[in-house]
Amino acid sequence: MKNRSSYWQLIPFIRPQSATIALAFVCTLFFTTLWPIQAWLAGEMTESIGKGDTNNIARLAGFTAIVFIVKGIVQYGQDSLMAKAALKITLDLRKIVYSHLQKLSLNYFEVAKTGDLTYRLTEDIDRIGEVINQFFHDFVPCILQLIVVLGYMLWLNWQLTTATLVLAPLMAIIIGAFGEKLLLYSRRSQNRISNLSALLTEVLGGIRLVQAFAAENYELERFSSEAEANRQAKYQAEKAKAFQFVVVGFLQVMSVVSIFFLGGWQISQGNLSGKEFVSYLTGVALLIDPISHTTHNYNNFKEGQASADKIFELLAIKPTVIERDNAITLQAISGKVEYNSVSFSYRQDIPVIDNLSLIAQSGETIALVGSSGAGKSTLVNLLPRFYNVDRGSILIDDVDIQDVTLYSLRRQIGIVPQETTLFSGTIAQNIAFGQTNFELKDLETAAKIANAHQFISELSQGYYTYVGERGVNLSGGQRQRIAIARAILFDPRILILDEATSALDSESEALVQEALARIMQERTVFVIAHRLATVRRADRILVLEKGRIIESGNHQELCSKNGAYASFYARQFQGV
Repeated sequence: MKNRSSYWQLIPFIRPQSATIALAFVCTLFFTTLWPIQAWLAGEMTESIGKGDTNNIARLAGFTAIVFIVKGIVQYGQDSLMAKAALKITLDLRKIVYSHLQKLSLNYFEVAKTGDLTYRLTEDIDRIGEVINQFFHDFVPCILQLIVVLGYMLWLNWQLTTATLVLAPLMAIIIGAFGEKLLLYSRRSQNRISNLSALLTEVLGGIRLVQAFAAENYELERFSSEAEANRQAKYQAEKAKAFQFVVVGFLQVMSVVSIFFLGGWQISQGNLSGKEFVSYLTGVALLIDPISHTTHNYNNFKEGQASADKIFELLAIKPTVIERDNAITLQAISGKVEYNSVSFSYRQDIPVIDNLSLIAQSGETIALVGSSGAGKSTLVNLLPRFYNVDRGSILIDDVDIQDVTLYSLRRQIGIVPQETTLFSGTIAQNIAFGQTNFELKDLETAAKIANAHQFISELSQGYYTYVGERGVNLSGGQRQRIAIARAILFDPRILILDEATSALDSESEALVQEALARIMQERTVFVIAHRLATVRRADRILVLEKGRIIESGNHQELCSKNGAYASFYARQFQGV
């Protein structure tokens, strides 16, 4: 268990809203001072009613109305201002966490659960915002109300109040003990709901595969198991809260019974008048609500702490790929790429790239071939610094990529992946991904080069047609041509084609190959492909095995060597 609450880490997020919170606190102070006045009015009204003094009753009634009007005004100010501050804090925290996620390296996302991250960005941050709002607009006023009302009660009769407060330490100990239990149960519950969210994201994203393998019952059992674990964790928390309210409620009743007994004794001794006792009982009644709210708030704070822990655990994760403090901007490049004795491994004991060196001249097309796991994708993923090399260096136009800003580096490199990712939105937004200012004519030009303009024009809304989540409304070939159009509009000097045609039918492949031939002109291109047409067009073919280049040359040269490439070519392209 942590020695220091994660709530302390919220202070930098709260500080910018200090002016709004201070104004809300002023309203709270006015609101609080009116509470003992209500207790005093109850006693005065009781005495006037007993005497039948209608004039004084009317005066007190008017004064009471004014008190409640002022109370309503300052309460509105308190609540609205605190809601404004809390929502702004929530927004700032959510943006910072989202920005932090964008900066984390790919190796983090390879093991993280998407559903869990989504839950943290939504439910956990919302819970933190609710706690902040609750703390300032409910918890703090309740504490102040307890102080001023208790002060008034001490002023009325300190002996009676002191005797009544004997149970207060016991109540505080019980509330604290239950709070720690709730924190434990809340952490369990939120871990379970994160797992459940991750499972839903995984299954709904792969629903076609689930149905194809008739695995609905299997997935239902997995879901039921996670849902039951979540129910059990939540039930433990709710049982603890229910028992706590019973215990605290019993102690409150005992306090009231004690007050009546001791109050009667004080009246019999002449230390307390009937009017003062009514006023005192009103004060006790006014204490019940803030005590109940304080208990409830404390429980919520403990539950919210589990959310705060998860958020700040996430913010504490450091990206493995970071810019140097003196990183420079990579200016317009010709496209020369050089790998100097580069080694890389995902795990220390298994090298994926092993002391590899190569030079790609500006405008050269290099094809990477080899068996699965040979290091082809890893090699090109090192170029935009998705990962840092373990040893060696990578240069672009003789500039080490670790010396430049990530933004300027990645703006020079375009990627057309095997599995195209389209985002919900229009086709225009997907082609112009990452760009806020673009002209439709530029999109059309890029789409024409990518052989995508014709099918886009035939859609109901043209370039403003919504593609649906992950582009499910489009075929694989159409999605791939949009990805190529995106890369064309991006206009990079270095282009990476990662199995860009491997999942396409022959008709779609022909259109995509034609588009690729256009986009590859006058660029430095790295091609990972098993398709004959793409490989044969390459200026140079590199055969990789266990992270090393074992052969290099063009198609004819490598075929004539009868080595690894010739064998690969025979197996893959001639069916031998």
